[in-house]
Amino acid sequence: MTVDEFIQTKVLPQYHDIVAMIRQLMHEMAPDAIEAVSYGVPAYKRKRIFAVISPTKKDITLSFSRGAQFEDKYGLLKGVGKSSKHVKIKSLAGADQAALRYYIQQALELDAK
Repeated sequence: MTVDEFIQTKVLPQYHDIVAMIRQLMHEMAPDAIEAVSYGVPAYKRKRIFAVISPTKKDITLSFSRGAQFEDKYGLLKGVGKSSKHVKIKSLAGADQAALRYYIQQALELDAK
């Protein structure tokens, strides 16, 4: 299954614009990253998977594999795991793109180590 097929079949239509925005940010910031469906969800990988997009009925969750190591000056990261943290996005208007760029940048820096 391709990421486009995943979006068409697994993401509620009202969230397609959020997923498109996340994909655009990833393409801009990590043009060398591989975008593929992994473990049943769209994932972004360079050395290892550093982020995944998970749709729910209430929002889109953008998870960062090593988010627990991030500096979180925006206070948006959630999750109780020892390594992964996530941001929940309910609307395109409510998405803080500056914060998302900040988190993606940290994910890329950690992945490069």
